[in-house]
Amino acid sequence: MTSGQLWAVVPAGGAGTRLWPLSRAGSPKFLHDLTGSGRTLLQATHDRLAPLVGDRVLVVTGVAHQDAVRRQLDAVPADRVVAEPSPRDSMAAIGLAAAIVEREDADALIGSFAADHVIADAEAFRACVREAADVAQTGLLVTIGITPDEPSTGFGYIHLGEPLAGFPTAHAVEEFVEKPDATRAAEYLASGEYRWNAGMFVARASVLLDLLAVEHPDLAAGVRAIAADPGRLDELWPGLTKIAIDHAVAEPAAAAGKVAVVPGTFGWEDIGDFAALADLVPDPGTGVKVLGDPERVVALGSNGLVVPDGGRTVAVLGLDDVVVVDTGDAVLVTTRAHAQDVKSIVEALKASGRSDLT
Repeated sequence: MTSGQLWAVVPAGGAGTRLWPLSRAGSPKFLHDLTGSGRTLLQATHDRLAPLVGDRVLVVTGVAHQDAVRRQLDAVPADRVVAEPSPRDSMAAIGLAAAIVEREDADALIGSFAADHVIADAEAFRACVREAADVAQTGLLVTIGITPDEPSTGFGYIHLGEPLAGFPTAHAVEEFVEKPDATRAAEYLASGEYRWNAGMFVARASVLLDLLAVEHPDLAAGVRAIAADPGRLDELWPGLTKIAIDHAVAEPAAAAGKVAVVPGTFGWEDIGDFAALADLVPDPGTGVKVLGDPERVVALGSNGLVVPDGGRTVAVLGLDDVVVVDTGDAVLVTTRAHAQDVKSIVEALKASGRSDLT
């Protein structure tokens, strides 16, 4: 891989509503340290990518978050933090970044990596990205597929095709598969022929945009027009098609035999809810895991997760598999079994006019 050709694109969006009240529209999960490492998810993403790309980083985030992103990534030039006026899903954000890079270097590669993922082995991750970049030099769109360790129904899957000659681990992609039911997920895991779709893509910027132009020519033309004249962002952005990169490009390109996958075994988590978060927090041996100051938690005869983020003591007595999150202005009490349902609390608050809490 020619190191000078790869740019990192970091989409930093979403509200992470299943992690409410810790993550909210005004302060989404990528701005938080959710692993106790002392670095936010966004900062950790930058730390992982910097050895590969140096200062060739573009972050695409919402207008409401641009200042916070710039504060957290003070080494990234301010003009490399692109603020989208409104959410248009992943394809518009990644497409605009690709168009900006394309204008700077017509031969450049981009790798798109979400700001809110947790990677256990950063060097193994970088090795996968290097191989993906080598494959992308051939003109293919490349994704990194996570080797599944359980029959999850929460992720889409990638069906591996034949190995690609000349590359250590890369395969052709047969198809992208939507989130399966439990029976099919178990079949996928047993076959060894499927990987989780983590939404990581590497390609020449021009290849990605040309593939987009086949399926959505107006969207491709729109992001290229904005890159050519950034002053037209507010004018053109609202008219861009709202669609995910998987549906816009990855799925049709795979059907045309233009997508490859590099399997990843580096340990990956997207922290989709408090159950996933609890798995990442070290167990102190007391039964209750604490994200934050353990001196603010008193737990007796209980197990689960406590996040004492409100500056006061949280006491938990005689509860199993509990999740307690205190942010000062709101308290969530639930169980890991109901972690996926936390989103409904946010919806209820919005319906009752409590947007100040969401």
